[in-house]
Amino acid sequence: MPLTEVYAILMLVGFFGLLMIGMPVALTLAVTGFVFGWLGFGPMLFNLLPHRIFGVVTNYSLLAIPLFVFMGVALEKSRLAEDLMEVVGRLSGALRGGLGLGIVFVGVLMGATTGIVGATVVTLGLLTLPALLRRGYDKGLACGVICASGTLGQIIPPSLILILLADIMNLSVGTLFAAAVFPGLLLAGIYCAYILILGILRPEMVPAVPAEERALTSTRDLLVKLARVIAPPLGLVVAVLGSIVAGIAAPTEAAAMGSLGALVVCALGRRLTPTLVVETLRSTARITAMMMFILICAQVFALSFRGLQGEKMVHDLFEFLPGGVAADIWFMLALIFVLGFFLEWIEISYIAVPIFLPVFAQAGVDPVWLAMLVCVMLQTSFLTPPFGWALFFLRGVTPPGVTTGDIYRGVIPFVGMQLAAVALVFLFPALATWLPKAIGW
Repeated sequence: MPLTEVYAILMLVGFFGLLMIGMPVALTLAVTGFVFGWLGFGPMLFNLLPHRIFGVVTNYSLLAIPLFVFMGVALEKSRLAEDLMEVVGRLSGALRGGLGLGIVFVGVLMGATTGIVGATVVTLGLLTLPALLRRGYDKGLACGVICASGTLGQIIPPSLILILLADIMNLSVGTLFAAAVFPGLLLAGIYCAYILILGILRPEMVPAVPAEERALTSTRDLLVKLARVIAPPLGLVVAVLGSIVAGIAAPTEAAAMGSLGALVVCALGRRLTPTLVVETLRSTARITAMMMFILICAQVFALSFRGLQGEKMVHDLFEFLPGGVAADIWFMLALIFVLGFFLEWIEISYIAVPIFLPVFAQAGVDPVWLAMLVCVMLQTSFLTPPFGWALFFLRGVTPPGVTTGDIYRGVIPFVGMQLAAVALVFLFPALATWLPKAIGW
């Protein structure tokens, strides 16, 4: 084995070793990249680094990241989810599992507007978990549906995962936004079907809201409030995503309009204050700086790994796998699933995907379909213990009596449903490719 490939293997081992001892991800990427790149080639390899970093910071598509983050943070701080959950929960309460369905619906709408997993999970946990337990919902199921619904924003556009995958795979952001619509709705539909089936087979796990409690508010009043609460965010979603899908605006332009629209929604709800604007700007700057720092450090890692012939080594490794391209795809997806137990989606995206991408490009695999498979599989990283972030977020707001074991037990079926969604997208590629082709992308 050539010495450069030995360095490439040691580079991966060193990366995971530093992560395990607690070094921040960005620094881990940079340190391993610089050390092994220098061992393999000396300083000359990094003459290309300024050009790559300049390409990241001047990438027009990545400008959508702070704009969509601003939109999401502003809506999250406006307490939009609280209003939505109050109305949707009361309307769906007559059905067994109705409150669970309401949480999924709010998760979809919040995903299409905010896309911030931590904020959505915490908000849903604070608002709904005590109410679900008080009405007799199974502890594990209640925790599972909150965690799973809160992570829908990572696949339902506008999603930061989709923006980064578009950059990694050299695809249009708008194309991936369009491709993610049906897989995202499919995942939400699977969750709803599971809750409805439980309502038939195990009604004691998902009881309906008592009639006397529902009678406290008239249906007419609820419908009026529903229209007032849902119309602004729904209009914002249609304006942002509709303009992208229809080709009226580029994703970055639509993100700018979405940021303005989020402030308008806050103003309509009489919650637009100087404090909200300052807190939103501060959170947006922090989140964007963290992501961009990781992206810049990832350039060091990618440059070194490519220079050490790591991509060739991976290509040679795939030749030993039986089963052709399908087996190669499932090998990558299985690796992403395992990495999701230990890493966040940003690290997985910038480590696993670029390593395998040349293999699939040479095999002629549809990159849009492949991106959707990766995106749906990345959903599992939020729910798989021990480092699933949705589990951490919910654990921080659970009432007394709910244990970590209850949360883990509750998310297992939803991880299984996410894997089922991956299989469906694999078996029916049109779920990902039909809409982009239908609108000419």
